Amino acid sequence: MPAMPLDDDKRRDSKREDAHYDDLTALSPELDRELRKLEHMFTVDAAKLKEVSLQFEHELRQGLSRVSRCLLPSLESEGGNLPMLPTWVLGFPSGHECGEYLTIDLGGTKLRICWVTLNEGKGENQSDQEIYHIPKDYKVGTADQLWSFLAESMEDFMTKRHIEPEEGTVIPLGFTFSYPATQEYIDQGVLQTWTKGFDIKGVEGHDVADQLRQALHKRGLPIQIVALINDTVGAMIASAYSDPKTIMGAIFGTGCNASYMENCGSIAKLGGLPENLPMAINCEYGAFDNDRRILPRTPYDKTIDKESPRPGEQTFEKMSAGMYLGEIFRQVLVDLHSRGLLFKNQDPSKLLTPFIIKTGFLANIEDDASPSLTSTHAAFTTLLALSPTAAERLFVRRAAALVATRGARLCTAGVSAICRKKDISAGHVAADPLVYNNARFKARWAQAMAEVFDWDEARDEDPIVMTAAADGSGLGAAVISAMTLERVARGDATGLRPE
Repeated sequence: MPAMPLDDDKRRDSKREDAHYDDLTALSPELDRELRKLEHMFTVDAAKLKEVSLQFEHELRQGLSRVSRCLLPSLESEGGNLPMLPTWVLGFPSGHECGEYLTIDLGGTKLRICWVTLNEGKGENQSDQEIYHIPKDYKVGTADQLWSFLAESMEDFMTKRHIEPEEGTVIPLGFTFSYPATQEYIDQGVLQTWTKGFDIKGVEGHDVADQLRQALHKRGLPIQIVALINDTVGAMIASAYSDPKTIMGAIFGTGCNASYMENCGSIAKLGGLPENLPMAINCEYGAFDNDRRILPRTPYDKTIDKESPRPGEQTFEKMSAGMYLGEIFRQVLVDLHSRGLLFKNQDPSKLLTPFIIKTGFLANIEDDASPSLTSTHAAFTTLLALSPTAAERLFVRRAAALVATRGARLCTAGVSAICRKKDISAGHVAADPLVYNNARFKARWAQAMAEVFDWDEARDEDPIVMTAAADGSGLGAAVISAMTLERVARGDATGLRPE
């Protein structure tokens, strides 16, 4: 069915959360028509968002009760889309954890290594860190390349800082691995599928902790992997270390995901554990709606999925995560240029480069307060060698806002579903600080949350709010390592690998 344009009243409503109101009368009839089509395609109203959230809750429950299709595709209709991975992080921290810990975080483009000192809640925790950029070809290389790079980087970090264990001891390591991995124990994890552009051979189906353990052994490094954690779990635990109102950790950055505490009695696929024992669940909900039942996908979303390394996977992530927003925007521009509606008679060579536009580019366009949007013109000239007219600058700014707004609104679907599933009516959602500090994203997210839950417009404050997550891959990994070693010390072997 062709996209129907919004009427003027709905068009005004769709811009309420924007801080600026552009005079779009300068657009040509053709561009105005195209903008109306885009507004229809990218506007997710409250009714649709509620539908998405309800389906999200259904898939959360489905994932807790059975193994998901994305983990075992052969199950076909027997499993849901969401892995809902048990993490063996049992409960929230006490706030009194202490000690020194090495932590690493394998992200989408870089490796972050930290040396963290926990002070048992007696003042500031200390953290020393260094970033190591992952060679681009390693992201599609081999397992040996990846783990050798990690071990070499850790050795370099320890050498520079003169980090050595006491005689007869080893250095405890918390490993943040933010990819779907099934865990039978807290210091083990079998990678099910790469995300975030990784496609490294020889890792899927294998225990990533064991592969790193072997690489460390080859270098003779006295390091013991204590815990393998997901970044959302780390963010949640790090935040709860100082904020008892924390209800979940959420990632709205390169990827999208969330973690929360679930009673083991509700995790039917585990069984055999005390019913009221709390365990952190890594939802890995970027895979939501992989069977295409509910999300309002545009032709641009379908193109991105088709051209991705893993078509048909991570459907929700490809529509809402920061890694993809710039690419969605680029697909819109490419389409309109191909039809002679934008950048007429200009060379589109750079525009045709996949992922050349990052999310920050969209934010800069929206934030442009210069006369006649001259900063937007300069940005297009610098990055894309294009010279947009005054009318085109207005058009691209509105298009950028549409893409970003849809992303922010969709990001409430998983959070609201978890809150409803757990009957949570108030609390703090710990989100990555870069997102938390993005005023536009936060305002759009908060507005959508209010619409999903029908909060009273006269409320003094929102009952569920986004807060800046503490350092999940540094502090969070250290706290989880400390919690795990405390369990070892008191003889609680739940979730621990047999010796």
